[in-house]
Amino acid sequence: MNLKIKYIFDISLAVIGLLFIWWIILLAWIIATIDTKSNGFFLQKRVGKDGKLFYVIKIKTMKKVEGVDTTITSSSDIRITNSGKFFRKTKIDELPQLINIILGDMSFVGPRPDVEGYADKLDGEDRIILTILPGITGPASLKYKDEEIILSKQKNPKEYNDKVIWPDKVKINREYLKNWSLKNDIKYIIETIR
Repeated sequence: MNLKIKYIFDISLAVIGLLFIWWIILLAWIIATIDTKSNGFFLQKRVGKDGKLFYVIKIKTMKKVEGVDTTITSSSDIRITNSGKFFRKTKIDELPQLINIILGDMSFVGPRPDVEGYADKLDGEDRIILTILPGITGPASLKYKDEEIILSKQKNPKEYNDKVIWPDKVKINREYLKNWSLKNDIKYIIETIR
């Protein structure tokens, strides 16, 4: 994998992207701020390259609701705002991650950055996933684009994620690294936009 080419491609595309869509991010932030009655940006600690923690930046799609289990999120979660449903469906909530790319925390394509307890617990050959920046999209993200819906149909969503989805994502991400090319990255970006 040529990390230098990948980095130059990511930064160039992120800067160009922000020049064109900054107003969408601003508008979404204003709407989310009004809908959630709090800062419209959602910052969450995630595991990045080499296991280092960073804050992923997203548009906030959920409001606080007393007495609701916050450990599991599904597409029918009552905490999701009306604007949040739209932002999630259109992936507008993910656009601020262009800032994460410019800050050097993320890439356009790569393994999705997970919360603590997953990527940071990888061992053996699986730790190769931590040698690159996490991505906004990638082959595992595309395969599990409806992950919330899949999990909402399970009796025990966390167990299903831990035993089925997560190991499959690790396998897919290892294959991605093994067969990396700039051409493939561009293909994943186009598939994501579609």
